[in-house]
Amino acid sequence: MTGLFITFEGNEGSGKSTQLERLAARLAASGHEVVTLREPGGTPIGEEIRHTLKHSHRNHAMTPEAELLLMNASRAQLVREVIRPALAGGKLVLCDRFHDSTTAYQGYGRQLDLQLVQSVIEFAVGDTRPDLTLLLLVPHDLSEQRRAGRQKRAPALRDRFEEADRQFFERVEQGYRAIAQAEPHRVKFISAEGDPDEVEARVWEAVRPLIESEPRA
Repeated sequence: MTGLFITFEGNEGSGKSTQLERLAARLAASGHEVVTLREPGGTPIGEEIRHTLKHSHRNHAMTPEAELLLMNASRAQLVREVIRPALAGGKLVLCDRFHDSTTAYQGYGRQLDLQLVQSVIEFAVGDTRPDLTLLLLVPHDLSEQRRAGRQKRAPALRDRFEEADRQFFERVEQGYRAIAQAEPHRVKFISAEGDPDEVEARVWEAVRPLIESEPRA
């Protein structure tokens, strides 16, 4: 049996990571073999790149072009080292961000040429595409509150992306909404407002038809 590839996308503070963990636990409890990943990262090489992109105190001069290429270098490694073998083995792969993040953040957010962005993505991932993408969004005011709370809890862990201004994040959301509109069969919008249990129920409602339609190994 070929596995399933589900990605979580969304703006900062939308609770993607929490909901991915909850879904992974639910699927594992029902007998599925689940692999959980994050981007950038997910491999030793990718984690090094993640540090350079997000946390390094030497990355202030990073250009959008360098950011685009580093992000997809990490992704190319993840696809070939982990995702493709896991899917070939019939596993369920859950990934916190994937190629839609590059369209939204580097394409719309950094305002790089969208055709160029897509060509780099295609080189990195080939035909490895998600079966389902869950798009979690919260209003900008709530996103900013949650980012501020995160920085307060871990002040030593700098995140270069979270240092961007509100206009950047508004463009990112615009990008995500454009992706969802262009691919409604794959991208399912999930309201990330409210209690985490309520959001989990919305996530499961979107995921369950895909899981139940798949034959078990």
